[in-house]
Amino acid sequence: MNDCATQTTASTCCYCGVGCGVLIEHDGKRILGVSGDPAHPANFGKLCSKGASLHLTGDLAARALYPELRLGKGLGRTRTDWDSALDHAAEVFAETIREHGPDSVAFYISGQLLTEDYYAFNKLARALVGTNNIDSNSRLCMSSAVVGYKRSLGADAPPCSYEDIEEADTLLIIGSNMAYAHPILFRRLEAAKTDNPEMKVIVVDPRRTDTCELADLHLAISPGSDVALLHGVLHLLMEQRRIDHAFIEVHTEGFDALQSLVADYPPERVAELCAISEADLRRCADWIGRSPRFLSLWCMGVNQSTAGTAKNAAIINLHLATGQIGKPGSGPFSLTGQPNAMGGRETGSLSNLLPGHREVANPEHRAEVAAYWGVDQLPDAPGLSAIELFEAVGSGKIKALWIACTNPAQSMPDQHKVHQALRDCPFVVVQEAFSTTETCRFADLLLPAASWGEKEGTVTNSERRISRVRRAVPAPGEARADWSITCDFARRLEARLPGVPAGLFAFTNPEQLFEEYKVLTRRRDLDLSGLGYGLLEARGPQQWPFPVGAEHGTPRLYADGHFPSANGRARFIAEAYQPPREQRDEHYPLTLNTGRLRDQWHGMSRTGTAARLFAHAEEPVLGLHPQDIAQRQLENGSLVEVRSRRGALVVRMQTDASLQPGQAFLPMHWGDRFLKGLGINALTLPAFDGLSKQPELKHAGIEVRAIDLPWAFHALIEGEVQQRLQALRPLCDSFAYASFALVGRETPALMMRAAHHHAPAAGLLDLLYEHLGLGDGPVMHYDDPRDRQGGMPIHKRVRIEDGRLTGFALSGETCARNWLRELWQNQTSLDDDSGRALRRWLLAPVESPPGETRASTGKTLCTCMNVSENAVRDGIQRGCNLNALKQNLGCGTQCGSCVPEIKRLLALQTIEA
Repeated sequence: MNDCATQTTASTCCYCGVGCGVLIEHDGKRILGVSGDPAHPANFGKLCSKGASLHLTGDLAARALYPELRLGKGLGRTRTDWDSALDHAAEVFAETIREHGPDSVAFYISGQLLTEDYYAFNKLARALVGTNNIDSNSRLCMSSAVVGYKRSLGADAPPCSYEDIEEADTLLIIGSNMAYAHPILFRRLEAAKTDNPEMKVIVVDPRRTDTCELADLHLAISPGSDVALLHGVLHLLMEQRRIDHAFIEVHTEGFDALQSLVADYPPERVAELCAISEADLRRCADWIGRSPRFLSLWCMGVNQSTAGTAKNAAIINLHLATGQIGKPGSGPFSLTGQPNAMGGRETGSLSNLLPGHREVANPEHRAEVAAYWGVDQLPDAPGLSAIELFEAVGSGKIKALWIACTNPAQSMPDQHKVHQALRDCPFVVVQEAFSTTETCRFADLLLPAASWGEKEGTVTNSERRISRVRRAVPAPGEARADWSITCDFARRLEARLPGVPAGLFAFTNPEQLFEEYKVLTRRRDLDLSGLGYGLLEARGPQQWPFPVGAEHGTPRLYADGHFPSANGRARFIAEAYQPPREQRDEHYPLTLNTGRLRDQWHGMSRTGTAARLFAHAEEPVLGLHPQDIAQRQLENGSLVEVRSRRGALVVRMQTDASLQPGQAFLPMHWGDRFLKGLGINALTLPAFDGLSKQPELKHAGIEVRAIDLPWAFHALIEGEVQQRLQALRPLCDSFAYASFALVGRETPALMMRAAHHHAPAAGLLDLLYEHLGLGDGPVMHYDDPRDRQGGMPIHKRVRIEDGRLTGFALSGETCARNWLRELWQNQTSLDDDSGRALRRWLLAPVESPPGETRASTGKTLCTCMNVSENAVRDGIQRGCNLNALKQNLGCGTQCGSCVPEIKRLLALQTIEA
């Protein structure tokens, strides 16, 4: 393809809430590459490893391409056309509503939708169907922050901007591994601290994460003790007379009650509750109290808790008490977890909200929206939040469920109940770009949606900045934009419901949706009535509020000390520390924390299609403190059974020095698609915060024990990875353990690991070989019905094509797995003299061929530049410092996510020396 055929389209990344600008290189049909947009104020041209790999995540074999329908739960779905699909959905929904009422249906949508998509769904649910049963997966990530801002400040409006990171003197990061979850912002923080060495960074996290590498003070508190810590800090600020009484007097209310409460949190008590030293607590309070500009950043570690709203309030209390809000470098700043969770909050896409930061429970708000939409009234019955919604599906109250752009069969807690609810629901519609998600298995109707780079609209990032999302290429197959699907369905449903006014969904493009929606924000705290597609095209991304007549957006809120509450004052919230719902006991003596990895995102619907994003972590590994491993007599790297009160899972275990004794950590991304056993959320609990309804995904009681699985299976095969994964995964349900990953870079391959109490039947093994492409053709075979050492049958297959190894499978004995993988990864020729000598050893039970020492390259440390951990270690051994490693190997020169890990290796080398 010649260069003149390529084009560049500016758009926005679809990961996390930073809202990075991207430039999409394409030929009008396919996306060829991506780069950061230097003109975008959120990232100034930088992208994380995930964003830089967006062009690699469009495997058509994983995409939903055509509508598919089944007319019975026991039947398979078959391809249908759009008219038949949407007519059928409209008939089922209309009949369900007529027979059981509007609250018998529900919509569960996503923080990855565009603002226009959100608005269409909200109008559909509330104005047409007449139900508030519409909730978003933002309930799982940001709803505690929503309640926190509204209770304390009067509106769900983060008051800060990203530039406050550079302006701050003291920065508190609490409940966020920012280096992994928001790496572009973390790069800004690294640069800011380099420019201002006097800046103090305090990180509060039970684990010592990569974020802690930048910290001047790491407070490794007991899991869930955040409220006690924050009250203890405020106690010391009061004791040291570092409170802004003038600000409190003029601009706040409720301080006396809070002052009385925090008197019960003296340093000695807080140090004991949080399991930290009193000296560190005092140092934290001293830095905050002395700081001219104090900024707080937080994310899921605060929000995903049964005390999430109390934690949010306690953070905001610190800023109100010190007057550290509304000025540069200061304020409470929640970091959003999804690309458009903010847009969803603005359009009212939680069950208790309405567009324009209005409340379902407020009659005036309902009347305002109803009048604007031209309907008599909106429903006043409270809608069901995510946990409640799926409980209602399980109990049979919800009989028709529409799921869009989210994967609750991986992301919701207590997965056994969620899967059962989806199985039992009479009618499930899934509107999804990726047909491979766990939720798609339950779809009675699958509707193919356009994905990133294929649709247009707007998103709002964490700093209230609205950006345009532009279409670069057409959607594949018959996939359509989400707003278009929603409005088309709504028009059909409109015709089938009596007494419903016509014309509510006469939209022909997303701009019309935005223009209608923005009027509902006029004279509200988030007023964006002055914005439009034309202005965003001309001036670039803008921060709200941006009312009619404004010349520019608003970078910082509450500079005048006036808050959007009834009396214009902010409110101190006084809530005592409450421990997490599940405490350690003799049956479940460990506390499980879940969180993100550097190169994966959410349930891997998209990142799970890019092989290079598995290079840093190929499988979910349970981290345990060395003391807990020793107590259980576990072997590092072995398989273990992890059990909670809700389910069990078999995963690999490793020593994790970042943890305290009694704690465990598992990455959140693996569901039933890549890991046998319903995934990580088979272990987590559905208990939620009483105000925000956000579940406590960060704290579950577990026990870990050794498991004896003598039969092992290890396979790797290149090509057709998505098709092979879909065929192989169901065959592994009878195994105690099975894990899949994509590997490779230029040539992707599927890697499969399995283990069981005994060898499988020959027929099942033959099926595995068939779907691995190792059943026939240029395949070397070895079969021994009985291992002379242990009685385990041994079977081996090695595929050689064009003079190189392209796949292998080892059953019963797998010690050659690493060097065989190295042969494949290095594309070693087996046709030259040394290669022909290797051939005789391909089926042998050896860890490396005789006379050769084949050390594994280890995991990939730098995904962007494909630099392995061993290469970095070798460079350090040669005397390279960080700059020399960057210069010689290229690691750390792109997104920079690998830099904290490189620094740890450098520090380890110094300690060893």
